[in-house]
Amino acid sequence: MNLFRPSHLRLRAFTLLEMTIVIMVMLALISTGLFVSGSIQTWQRGREASEVLRGVYTAQRLYLSDNPTTAVTSLTNALLIPYLANQATTMPTVKSLTGGTLNIKVTVFPPVVDNGSGVAYDPSGNPKDSLWDVGE
Repeated sequence: MNLFRPSHLRLRAFTLLEMTIVIMVMLALISTGLFVSGSIQTWQRGREASEVLRGVYTAQRLYLSDNPTTAVTSLTNALLIPYLANQATTMPTVKSLTGGTLNIKVTVFPPVVDNGSGVAYDPSGNPKDSLWDVGE
């Protein structure tokens, strides 16, 4: 009876170094995925804001085409709501990058997202990139 395993049937196992490398690669992939998902969420919020602004921009143009003597500075939410798409009953709002609710300033053309103090909110830094703005 042979108590030893034959040499051609050796078991192959991972070494500690190989397992450490695999774990490090997995951690790198997970951290990259988390970073990219945060960037995607930022982009999605900007894209949603631009879509809402385009709807308000269209409502402004429709209202001003029906009322050509009205000054843009005298526009109100109540005047534009009937001109919004999908028979909206309230003026739409957008979410900031921090999750806060922001209103849309309709007294300027094109409309802008108001940060609460009357200043345009555009964290992208570019007024012509169509994120957080209608662009020109």
